[in-house]
Amino acid sequence: MENVLPPAEELVLVDRELVQLDARRVYLLGRRAWLLGRLQAAAQPWPAQAAQPRPAEASAPGAQNVLLTLGAVLLGVAALAFTLVSWGSMGIGGRSAVLAAVTAAALAAPALLLRRGLRSTAESVAGVGLTLTVLDAYALYAVGLSDTDGLAYAAGAAAVLAAVWAGYGLALRPLRMPLPAAVLTGQLPLPLAALAAGAGATGVGWALLATAALDAGLALWPRARAVVRWCAGVSGAAFGTSVLLIGLTVSAGTGAVAPSLLLAALAAGCVAVAWRAAGVTAGAPAAGYAMAAAGGFAAVGALGGLLRPAWDSGWPVVVYLAVALPLLGAVRAPRWPRPVRLGLAVAGAVVAALSVLSVLPAAGVAQAARLAVAGEVWEASVPAPVVLWPGAAVPVVLLLVAAAAGLLERLLRRPEPRGVAVALGWAGLFVAPVLLEAAVPVVLVVQAGVSVAALFLALRWSGTGPGGRRAAGVVAAVCALLGAAAVAVAALDGRTATFGVFGVLGAACAWGAAYGPAPAWLRAGAAVGAVGYATGLLMALGAVLELPVHAWGLLVLAVPAAVAVRPPGRGGAVPRVPVEVAAAVAGGLAVALAAAEPAWLALLLALAGVVCAGAAVRPDRRGVGYAAGVLFVAATWVRLAASGVQVPEAYTLPVTVPALAVGLLRRRRDPQASSWTAYGPGLAATLLPSLVAAWGDAHWLRPLLLGVAALGVTLAGAHRRLQAPLLLGGTVLALDALHELMPYVVQVADALPRWLPPALAGVLLLAVGATYEKRLRDARRLRGALGRLR
Repeated sequence: MENVLPPAEELVLVDRELVQLDARRVYLLGRRAWLLGRLQAAAQPWPAQAAQPRPAEASAPGAQNVLLTLGAVLLGVAALAFTLVSWGSMGIGGRSAVLAAVTAAALAAPALLLRRGLRSTAESVAGVGLTLTVLDAYALYAVGLSDTDGLAYAAGAAAVLAAVWAGYGLALRPLRMPLPAAVLTGQLPLPLAALAAGAGATGVGWALLATAALDAGLALWPRARAVVRWCAGVSGAAFGTSVLLIGLTVSAGTGAVAPSLLLAALAAGCVAVAWRAAGVTAGAPAAGYAMAAAGGFAAVGALGGLLRPAWDSGWPVVVYLAVALPLLGAVRAPRWPRPVRLGLAVAGAVVAALSVLSVLPAAGVAQAARLAVAGEVWEASVPAPVVLWPGAAVPVVLLLVAAAAGLLERLLRRPEPRGVAVALGWAGLFVAPVLLEAAVPVVLVVQAGVSVAALFLALRWSGTGPGGRRAAGVVAAVCALLGAAAVAVAALDGRTATFGVFGVLGAACAWGAAYGPAPAWLRAGAAVGAVGYATGLLMALGAVLELPVHAWGLLVLAVPAAVAVRPPGRGGAVPRVPVEVAAAVAGGLAVALAAAEPAWLALLLALAGVVCAGAAVRPDRRGVGYAAGVLFVAATWVRLAASGVQVPEAYTLPVTVPALAVGLLRRRRDPQASSWTAYGPGLAATLLPSLVAAWGDAHWLRPLLLGVAALGVTLAGAHRRLQAPLLLGGTVLALDALHELMPYVVQVADALPRWLPPALAGVLLLAVGATYEKRLRDARRLRGALGRLR
């Protein structure tokens, strides 16, 4: 063969061709397999789905564990039945031999099973063996130690069984049951021994505390198994809680030194465990928080129990609170572990919260008793406060917690506790003079001053600053609102008190409404409060002047009049809309005060209309003019009703005349406006009621006057080419004429033969049918003519 190309280049070309052939072959094989699959699918259009194996409902190890557990339970039941039932049929030797042999076999078998790798079987047999040891202890007591004290024997047996099981579990470490069982059994010896020795509640508490201490040590031992540590931790927590409850109960009942020592030991142990738990395993910090909090509760109970007997009833709450508040300072102990610091602080906070909750009902009842003066205004009969606690204890608790919240704000350098401090401080200062049974003027002065101070804080804090500060401002605003309402009601005790308190609170609200840095909602509330207190002062003035109640409205109406004459500026700090709304409510109150006297009611409605008309002079309050018109009409109607006027035109014409005037102005400004919109309501307000009255009037004067008026309206509508006057006037004129002709029509109908009306109807129908097309054209021309009218 002759080489056209050099051998090296030709070899490259050959290799490249072979690679392409291989790729082509792979593609063709894949295509062939796809085509075969399509042919098989066409031959079998409904291929049977392959049956999928049903998943097993239980795994092999799970089924094995169930079987082993059931077997161990059955063996335990059999052993129990043998011990309790068949025990008496054997001699002492046989009994001992059988139990010893069965127990030894059950305890020895797991070792052999573990060597063969049968761990689950060994676990079940070991459980049977542990159960048999309990039966052995019972058998020993029933046979030879029945005269021994049951509790003492149970305590000793539990200690021996716990030691045996612990040794057995350490000897056969792969077994998981013996060690947790030993831990749980080890909880019994000391409490049972204390009960057997006849120890009291404090003695049992010490036994529980010792057991809890051992549990804590085991739970914090890093080399112990997780399940063992968990059992010890849960048992220790339960026993520690029991010790805390026992100590607090005994201390509250007797106030002796013994329960305080128990609580002090518990507090020291809990704090030590929390300190240790802070640096152990991953799950320990959570337990550290709980242990530190429990230690804080125990410390409060211990020290408070020693100091409590020296105080009268009600003051122990103050004692416990004073002991608990220093725990809040733990948050700023930098060298203490975080769980210890926060746990102790939480304990102090919980005690403070419980103290506040315990005294709040007393404060509420005492303050609510003063609201009874609302039923006897200006009678100077203030009821004696209902005191559920010693007078000074309630405000002391509230003020102590408020001071602690303020200190906590500084310690945490966060504004969140400020709201709590404001609320509790306000409550303590507000109820202090009431609970101390101070004189009425002192109570009112203090409560009014506290409410004004709360408003000042709300104005300062609600506008700017961090979220916690604004929240404190909202709390202060709520306190100011509640305090102002309460002291305003209490001020109804006397005339001087009413004017003094209402004046001070009204001035404070007016100043708050004008305080620019405050948020709009707070300034709006202060403005509404100022208008409300001004209204109250004017009503009180009417009472002092011994005016009748319906005459108070003249004084109250001065509030909306003042707002209408000198409203708040558009760009000023005082919100305009809330002031005007509050003034409108005051105007409604003024009208309502005169509702029982129609003459005074008409006068006040007219004066209210004048006030609204004055407000409508301003370009941005033109809409108030409609309210003025409604008030004027209402005043007219009330005056007419009070005078006994029953003519409908006297009530409708005061509506028609201004309505037509408004319509005329509307048409001058907008010539395209419909006559129905401009004149329709005004004309209908008088024509339609007068027409109804004319049909029921037997005299001739009303129909005549109505006909003349309707004729004039119709001619005016035809002259001005206005649709509404033309149709309304024409319709009323036609119906009025029909009313006048009706008696003659009835007489003629009675004189005519009976066959004449059907004949006339037939002639009419024939005439209409013959000229049907012409009538249609006439109707279309009439509709077009009316449509061209405005």
